[in-house]
Amino acid sequence: MIKILMVGMGGFAGSICRYIISDLSHKLFNDPFFPYGTITVNVIGCLFIGLLGGLSETRQIFTPEIRALILIGFLGGFTTFSTFGYEIFTVARDGQFVAALTNLILHLILGFGSVWLGFSMSKLL
Repeated sequence: MIKILMVGMGGFAGSICRYIISDLSHKLFNDPFFPYGTITVNVIGCLFIGLLGGLSETRQIFTPEIRALILIGFLGGFTTFSTFGYEIFTVARDGQFVAALTNLILHLILGFGSVWLGFSMSKLL
């Protein structure tokens, strides 16, 4: 139960940070035709999940609860893209290159396809 609460608290904080940073990025770049906010939070999230995930694995500096708070909760609320990137990295690092590439391709195709399908369905309602 404690891990669940830690994930929830981290997700709350990560979502707020995502909103703030995304909003600041949109204002800074002032371009309505490119999602600068999304790419900014995704790149920052990937950088931090790589750094903190690496520290967690190599130096065991986080308890399971703190790992849940930061890696799953905060970065999950900040951007799920960071988790996506980290999972593909770890699978590839472990020598499962076909599985990593399959995961990457499936996420891109099924994710984009699902957005298109959902948007198309919304026109029918």
